[in-house]
Amino acid sequence: MSKKTSAKMPDAQGHFGPYGGRFVPETLMHPLQELENEYLRAQKDPAFKREFEYYLREFCGRPTPLYFAERLTRELGGAKIYLKRETCSTPARTKSTTLSAKFSSPGAWARPASSRDRRGPARRGHATVAAMFGLKCVVYMGAVDCERQALNVYRMKMLGAEVVSVKAGQQTLKEAITKPCATGHQHPHYALHPRHRLWRASVPAHGPEFPALIGDEARRQILKQEKRLPDLLVACVGGGSNAMGLFYPFLKDKSVKMVGVEAGGRGIKPNQHAARFHGGSLGVLQGTRSYILQDKNGQIQLTHSVSAGLDYAAVGPEHAWLHDRKRVEYTTSRTMRRWQRS
Repeated sequence: MSKKTSAKMPDAQGHFGPYGGRFVPETLMHPLQELENEYLRAQKDPAFKREFEYYLREFCGRPTPLYFAERLTRELGGAKIYLKRETCSTPARTKSTTLSAKFSSPGAWARPASSRDRRGPARRGHATVAAMFGLKCVVYMGAVDCERQALNVYRMKMLGAEVVSVKAGQQTLKEAITKPCATGHQHPHYALHPRHRLWRASVPAHGPEFPALIGDEARRQILKQEKRLPDLLVACVGGGSNAMGLFYPFLKDKSVKMVGVEAGGRGIKPNQHAARFHGGSLGVLQGTRSYILQDKNGQIQLTHSVSAGLDYAAVGPEHAWLHDRKRVEYTTSRTMRRWQRS
């Protein structure tokens, strides 16, 4: 990525202002340092880059299309609308980020891998990559989401993955993330999106080289098709990996406005939403400091969203930093009509 379009990196300790950092038990500090060292080594290895690019192109199908939504443009009237198509039977973004984890620590991937999360299509991407390279894959999903994503659970099992139903707490995303951390000795490698908050706790002082390829592609594609940059970028924000991947290459382009959309749920009331910037406060959850949904005693609140991937109680530290700097506007799904009218 060129210096012209890159954003400010975190400091040496992995902080974006007051956000970020590496808040993990002392016993995890050494393996996380090993991961960071391997990540840095891989970034300097030409063979790594060639192999990684090969699989992105031939296996993940990158670059993914930037599609002009002609009918939607006509119906809404006015601006031309483009969609960055990251959707397919095994999502290209997830396969790309899983490959990122594999190639960033190739030695670790000779051992079993565990995948946290509950979004069926996303975990299917992990299972697909694991099957391709002959790796054991254990997927942790909340019990509630195993029911909601029954078809995807079936597909992951067909790919050879073991699916663990987590029945603690709310039985959704937060618990699915916590469970493999507690049983990490069973699965030496823990697959995370490189934009995920726990990845940021692992290698906090480095930029989004992998997920930003989404925004890099979109930037090249829109310049080719329209000969100009977009006026506005819109992306949903759960943990924030997808949105940051799109936003990152445009952060220094002041003409490009950005809107991140959180889950408004049933309204901004305790336990009824997942809008961290509208109902959250500063705290630490699962390795990093950011905006989180918590009560007055610091206990994590329940969340709600009809989306399978947006009801997480914390948001990535880069988003918190961009929110405070007012570089990105953060709204909720319940207030999108106001934004559309404006």
